[in-house]
Amino acid sequence: MIHSQLVLAEASLTSFATTNRFWIQLLLILGVVIAGIILTRSSAGARHQAIRRIFMALFAAVAVYFIIFPSAASQIARIVGVGRGADLLLYALVVAFFSFVATSFKRVAAMERRITELSRQLAISRAPGPEAIHQQPPTRPNEDIDPEAPTR
Repeated sequence: MIHSQLVLAEASLTSFATTNRFWIQLLLILGVVIAGIILTRSSAGARHQAIRRIFMALFAAVAVYFIIFPSAASQIARIVGVGRGADLLLYALVVAFFSFVATSFKRVAAMERRITELSRQLAISRAPGPEAIHQQPPTRPNEDIDPEAPTR
């Protein structure tokens, strides 16, 4: 009697774990797909965007494979000399995070240079000529930008 209860409890735990495993797999796969769609929608150059889409598709395929077959990550980890599959995935995520930080830093630096360049061009285009300086009375600096700005 006790043995049959243990077998029944074990079977119900297995079905519960399988059901929960299915749902977490489904959620992870949906997360990968959504992230892939978001990351491939870019306004970058055609070659850069094509390379990015190839890597994103490769990432999505590997992620879905590891979600469906989690033991494969452990097997690959043992082949490359890492103890567990979870550790291998953590190392890969650290590398991915640092590459994201590096590309984000480069992108922000380029954007700052572009904003500086545009600000200089705007200032030069709005600057009055030498003859206008002598003919017009001095104006408040913010007058042409926001006429309803409070004065000091």
